[in-house]
Amino acid sequence: MPTYPQFSLPQDETLLLRLVTPDDDNFLLSVYDSTRAEELAQVEWQPGHRESFLRWQFDLQRKEYEARFPEAEYYVIVINDEPAGRIWIGEDPKQIRLLDIALLTQFQNRGAGTALLGWLIEKAKASAKPLRHMVFMLNSDAHRFYERLGFVVIEDLGAYKHMEWSEPPAVAGGPN
Repeated sequence: MPTYPQFSLPQDETLLLRLVTPDDDNFLLSVYDSTRAEELAQVEWQPGHRESFLRWQFDLQRKEYEARFPEAEYYVIVINDEPAGRIWIGEDPKQIRLLDIALLTQFQNRGAGTALLGWLIEKAKASAKPLRHMVFMLNSDAHRFYERLGFVVIEDLGAYKHMEWSEPPAVAGGPN
């Protein structure tokens, strides 16, 4: 049986990652819904249309990630044995890409994001690759979170900022 990353969180909680299975589909859709709730609340929907639109967008996102990163890892984030969110990670010869990370509201601000990004930063260091992520600019909390972890904007795409964490180059003549 494969082992998956596990982390201790500040409040004596345990976070582990497990691979997504087909049984997770409804949960993953609910996580996706939680990330779009504020945006979608601005529209007056006919009965059933919001759910159809959400499913369509969710399926398009998944297909896009699968096409661009066929070897991506798709995990359910589990905190204290409860499904809490999702994290999608892509990698190619040039980069590690945090495709998506989302936690349900009740699991936020517990240190899960910091633990997971720390783990990805360590993977980036070990592989000598940059870690990249697209951040939606209306989410200023997320932008500040990534900046605190050492990410910098490498491309401004209007509504999105392409951010990168990379190992600082060694300084010639500096300490070893």
